[in-house]
Amino acid sequence: MKEYMDRIKNEEELCWINPCRVSAAEALSQVEFNEYDVADAAARLQRFAPLIMHYFPETKVDGGIIESPLTEIDEMKEILNGEGARLTGRLFLKRDSDLKVSGSVKARGGVYEVLKHSEDLAIKAGILDSKADDYMKLASDEARELFGKYKVQVGSTGNLGMSIGIMSAALGFEAIVHMSMDAKQWKKDLLRERGATVIEYEGDYGAAVEQGRAESDADPMSYFVDDENSEALFLGYAVAAGRMDAQFKEQGVVIDDNHPLFVYLPCGVGGAPGGVTFGLKLLYGDNVHCFFVEPVTCPCMLVGLESGEMNNICVQDVGLSGITEADGLAVGRPSGLVCRFMNLMMAGEFTVDDSRLNYYLRKLYNSEGLFIEPSSCAGFIGPATISTDEDARRYLMQNELEDKMADAVHVAWATGGSMVPQDIRDKLLRIE
Repeated sequence: MKEYMDRIKNEEELCWINPCRVSAAEALSQVEFNEYDVADAAARLQRFAPLIMHYFPETKVDGGIIESPLTEIDEMKEILNGEGARLTGRLFLKRDSDLKVSGSVKARGGVYEVLKHSEDLAIKAGILDSKADDYMKLASDEARELFGKYKVQVGSTGNLGMSIGIMSAALGFEAIVHMSMDAKQWKKDLLRERGATVIEYEGDYGAAVEQGRAESDADPMSYFVDDENSEALFLGYAVAAGRMDAQFKEQGVVIDDNHPLFVYLPCGVGGAPGGVTFGLKLLYGDNVHCFFVEPVTCPCMLVGLESGEMNNICVQDVGLSGITEADGLAVGRPSGLVCRFMNLMMAGEFTVDDSRLNYYLRKLYNSEGLFIEPSSCAGFIGPATISTDEDARRYLMQNELEDKMADAVHVAWATGGSMVPQDIRDKLLRIE
């Protein structure tokens, strides 16, 4: 433990292998959710599809289902290999950067939780007779009048606030987003344009969440979306696994004992990567290997798991600044809910230096014509080093994966980017 913690404190890039990981069956048996909970979340999103199309016409092409492409990126793989990666198998980008409504992975859990809250209120008020009713009733004057009496609040570094604020305001709620100093100005501006109130803080993510929660708890008409503890967020993210499985099948991709799946998930507080990992474990069991990726200056999940303190420790406690260009990952303390689950099922972690983020961003754009925001680019450190890092190679050997890597499938999860304004894209890409 001391060796890893020393490297963490020194802000070294590293691969950390989770010593507490158990079999998928054992891990899943200790989680209070199951495949039926995920199926219920997926069914709820399907019921809301007509309403989503009503408020967000850009989703009509997908029938009101908010989903992203899964794209094989051969040229990016060759670039990584040209720099010493030795990556075999196939490399894909899960483009949650292109999710409709809010342009990030948070359009899964965040949108889902707001929809579930509106459903609960509407059923209680008698606007919906049951879950089999017509959900377009939630666009009626009666429903909007009901929702207008309530607030929905959230603390965020950016992307979760975008999804909560945009969806809440669209339905008629008073949306209030408490944003930390790490949040990008363009995200604050866009939220205000969409009708949300943005409250800015000089402190970090934790300060924004703490104040937002306190203000919401003091108001009986307010609902707080708790990124650190929300079961609804977690299940909304978990739905992604089944959808990606369908995309694999459409592309003839097999995941089994001889075709292992490696998934690299940028991590902030942990809700999105945790929910996705849970969903993938339900589907693929021990054939999927999920690695979280965090900035070297702000690896909150890694600090929590490696120390054994879970969410009782923050990165500042071990001398790290918590400051990073990856705004969506600028979280000092991990989710206790996610720590508890991931301590059993996550394969490990990679940490990445900020200097790599824009480098990967430009390489991806120049090779594949795809733009994702810097935070999303953190995931590429996984495929770049899974076959060369000493600890990663030991993991492959111990899990009898070395001879299977030629048939492995690797997925870098792009967590945001499509809503970045053009002038900022140009700056990131160094286009004058």
